[in-house]
Amino acid sequence: MFCTRRLVFFAFPAGLDIEFTGLRSNLSGPQQISLFDLPSEWYLKTRQSVQQFTICQIGLSVFSAIEGEANKYIAHSCNFFLFPTTFGILDSEFSFQASSVQFLNQYGFNYNKFLKNGIPYMNEEQEKKIRHDILTGNWRVRSSPDKDQIKAVIDKVTRWLDLAKEGDWMTLPGIAGFQAFEVQLVLRQALPDIWTVLKDEGVVVKKVSKQHRWYLQNTSCDRESCWKEKILLSARGFSVFFQMLVKAQKPLVGHNMMMDLLHLHEKFFRPLPESYNQFKQNIHSLFPVLIDTKNVTKDIWKEMNFPRVSNLSEVYEVLNSDLNPTKNSGPEIVHASRCEKYVKTKCPHEAAYDAFLCGSVLLKVAHLLLQKIHIDPVPESSFPQYLDVLAPYVNQVNLIRAGVPKINFSGPDYPSIRPPILILSIKRWSGVSEQQVYHKFQNLCKFDVRRLTRSQFLLLTNKFKDARNVLKEYRGHPTLCISLYRYWRHSPDVNCVLQVCGIVTAWALLAFIFGRSGP
Repeated sequence: MFCTRRLVFFAFPAGLDIEFTGLRSNLSGPQQISLFDLPSEWYLKTRQSVQQFTICQIGLSVFSAIEGEANKYIAHSCNFFLFPTTFGILDSEFSFQASSVQFLNQYGFNYNKFLKNGIPYMNEEQEKKIRHDILTGNWRVRSSPDKDQIKAVIDKVTRWLDLAKEGDWMTLPGIAGFQAFEVQLVLRQALPDIWTVLKDEGVVVKKVSKQHRWYLQNTSCDRESCWKEKILLSARGFSVFFQMLVKAQKPLVGHNMMMDLLHLHEKFFRPLPESYNQFKQNIHSLFPVLIDTKNVTKDIWKEMNFPRVSNLSEVYEVLNSDLNPTKNSGPEIVHASRCEKYVKTKCPHEAAYDAFLCGSVLLKVAHLLLQKIHIDPVPESSFPQYLDVLAPYVNQVNLIRAGVPKINFSGPDYPSIRPPILILSIKRWSGVSEQQVYHKFQNLCKFDVRRLTRSQFLLLTNKFKDARNVLKEYRGHPTLCISLYRYWRHSPDVNCVLQVCGIVTAWALLAFIFGRSGP
């Protein structure tokens, strides 16, 4: 349990949302995600998908209180298009999932910005390798397109050098950002009688004497050691901002944010460990306060009898409507002066917009919870008070399709509250598969199916109503017998052990009887 003082220390929240090139690998058989999975099993399966896909956009919405105005907040929302760093030995591979591409296309996602102008990033292990190569001079251009471009630049500069005099200079236009550092590094390594400077119009190449070159390398503010650090800083890209976010220790707010956390760990911190518990510890050390609005709103929706919603935008609309009894007394949220795009425009599944919705939903739900526990209305609510009422939800992240509904990042996971497992025994239907069993029941209810024996299958749903309905519907069925699964009664392993014990006991009894009847 978190103490209130610790929560208050972390100040105001930061909403987070991430868009990916894909969500799930096309796993089949035992590798498919199911309600039977323990959290550790779910993690190992999902880890494969995270390693296969990448981030294409991150949205952050940082909230802060407006000084001198009670319960009024300002939101600074930003979108970041990202693309993996390609530098030296780094040349990442990632996949696209057709359904994810189509989904983002429906909402106007700009793939050109992602592919052409994405900010580079790397995790700590990649940074160590690049830092070592740059500082030791072992860096090389590896990718073919880069090699061709660098070769063309060197040829152009070499031809110019043949005719240039000391002190002459030329400009290489259209080279900017991280690519400019890359080009300068290669030119300085290849040509000992030039010096390079990055300006607004491009990379400026100047012909200098070897003595002057030595002087510039060792005395100028652009000396080689300092300059290589600038290259590394540029190659790290968004990872620098990630580390700033970690150091800020703000409460991180998301909606169904489990996949977001997996990608943050893999892409910016370290490759995901094989150990599920190690992953939890790492995330908790990076972000000590996590709040998943999906987890919070699930409980409040049942209590308030709000209409059923299917996504974050609908949750936000309900909380902003007259259905919310605290609508008029709740927190007032405004956009910062340079972030006013979302004042009149709804942009669902644009990362920064969804991040803003996450933070707004958190504040509005917290206000609703605060008013519910007080008999008299709280005249001036504050964020520390909101954190107090949200304490039961801190670090409880919603989990989709697993044996437990949520993961606890600050301690052991809670036991399952899913409906009981059912066992299906089949007569006169030889060779039946899990898929056929699934289709048999799909019109009545949705079950995850797992084979137990040749003629027995386990059925599991996340709705108690569905479990009751199927037990009632198939009571007394001639070929499909459904009952509650009991481990000690139905497990093949237990039955095998009991059979072996029975055989051993029988032989022991016979030996005892015949031993006594002897002379």
